[in-house]
Amino acid sequence: MNKNTAQILINNFGVSEEHIKQAQGVEPWNTENPWEFLVNKKIITETQLLEALSIEYQMPFWESLPIDNFKTDFTKKVSIQFLKKHLMVPVEINKEKTAASQAIEDYTSDTDLIIAINNPVAFQPLDDLVKILELQSFKLGESQIVLSTRKEILSAINSSYDLSMDSAEQLVQDMEEDTSIIISKTNGTTDLLDDTSDAPIIKLVNHMISQSIKARASDIHIEPFQDNFKVRYRVDGILYDLLTPPKWIQAALTSRIKVMAKMNIAEKRLPQDGRLEVKIGNTDIDVRVSTIPTSFGERVVLRLLNKSDSLLKISDIGLSPERLGIITNLITSPNGIILVTGPTGSGKTTTLYSILSHINSPDINIITIEDPVEYKVLGISQIQVNPKINLTFARGLRSIVRQDPDVILVGEIRDSETADIAVQSALTGHLVFSTLHTNDSASAITRLVDIGVEPFLIASSVVAVIAQRLIRVLCTYCKEPYAPDESTLNLLNIGSKKLHGKTIYRAKGCEKCFKTGYKGRLAIFEILVVDTELKSLFLKTFDSNQIKSMALDKNMITLRYDGIQKVLEGLTTIEEVLRVTEK
Repeated sequence: MNKNTAQILINNFGVSEEHIKQAQGVEPWNTENPWEFLVNKKIITETQLLEALSIEYQMPFWESLPIDNFKTDFTKKVSIQFLKKHLMVPVEINKEKTAASQAIEDYTSDTDLIIAINNPVAFQPLDDLVKILELQSFKLGESQIVLSTRKEILSAINSSYDLSMDSAEQLVQDMEEDTSIIISKTNGTTDLLDDTSDAPIIKLVNHMISQSIKARASDIHIEPFQDNFKVRYRVDGILYDLLTPPKWIQAALTSRIKVMAKMNIAEKRLPQDGRLEVKIGNTDIDVRVSTIPTSFGERVVLRLLNKSDSLLKISDIGLSPERLGIITNLITSPNGIILVTGPTGSGKTTTLYSILSHINSPDINIITIEDPVEYKVLGISQIQVNPKINLTFARGLRSIVRQDPDVILVGEIRDSETADIAVQSALTGHLVFSTLHTNDSASAITRLVDIGVEPFLIASSVVAVIAQRLIRVLCTYCKEPYAPDESTLNLLNIGSKKLHGKTIYRAKGCEKCFKTGYKGRLAIFEILVVDTELKSLFLKTFDSNQIKSMALDKNMITLRYDGIQKVLEGLTTIEEVLRVTEK
């Protein structure tokens, strides 16, 4: 370690001489340099280290790079692997269009090339980059070297190569009717930004997936018709057109996806399922692929699961303080079944995992059986259903109860055998969480009876039923206030008292939200808490209308009412609540 750098760290950042000696003692063969040693041991932060190096080497330190408005011409000359390996990125900035930081004013001319680096003594890679970019002069005022953090440099690299990718329309135009170009097998997890394949169909599939992830899509649909086919993606629960390529590309596109998912490309008459993992920069994506045969070719759906997203806390899923208190009280029950209901894609799994994360502690044994395991949580044992070896929900659940669990999560109750074992587990001292596909909370009781569970067992075991839906959240950049007409207010039963002091907004649309007016989603809930009177009703009838009527008499808040509260809070629109709730 340079003595001057060491002294700066001691004087400016309070690093002890003992820590400096430890860093200087790093063996030459160690992959860590002395600076990385101090950062990895959390003695200093990366920012503090770069500030010290900035003083020592008289290089500017930029904590953030101005990547909102920059050119990506260099991506045609330099490989992404080279830049990532050596943690450096050229950023050509237009100062007139970019208002990033005072550093631009201080160190650049009107249009300048900035090379951001993470290691100020990596002379050889920097020299190689200058030669590759054919920079005739490389001196202060014309080109500028700055220090920046690892995260910021990687973000700039990924953004640059993402922006430089050809558009989907251009890729389609470049393709020839030679579908033999698809055969390029993907093994393991691939970074789509790193894929340098020249085959247009491979570029097209990579582009479709990367653009869908960038738009926060949850699904990609490839839908064949008689004379053409459509590629659509689902963002915040709504399908949007992504591309309408010519019909002859359909077979090549489908085959490429099936190759990536290790599916049988020769079998086109039967439904198939597969999966693959991809990376977009630092984002890990799990893709589940499903195909079905139709009259005009195979229909393909890709389900995108961002594994880099952290689990939501129970306080972040959209519950009001009062209802958060109800659920917090319910999930501390020593035994019983708590059901979460709603259609596919309504956030049931996310809600259950936020609950499990809340109660997860070393003194509780939590075991789950799911299809598939969508979130991996430290401290929870998770089982993946596998029908090929007859590992079903029922068989897995039967084995789980012999593992001395305190809490059990069953991904879905689909049949009477699974339902019976879940009920018996609840009656013998376990807290069981599961999901059902029903429209509201009261219908869950009817559904259990329909599956084959005796009403007296339902009354004895079910603690609560939570119904939920996902509503889109208004974009904070473009939402606009307005006064809805009287008929709309009457439809939602919003009176003048509820409107007092409240502002209702509607969606407008801007660049930030892809012109939709919405960005992100949150859940609305209906919580049916099973008390003594409801248990007695279950023994007499399992009519969902009567069950709901009694629950409403006990002040149960419906999905519609919870949605209205979100409208009055300025989070969503009236149209969105009407779309996802019952009439």
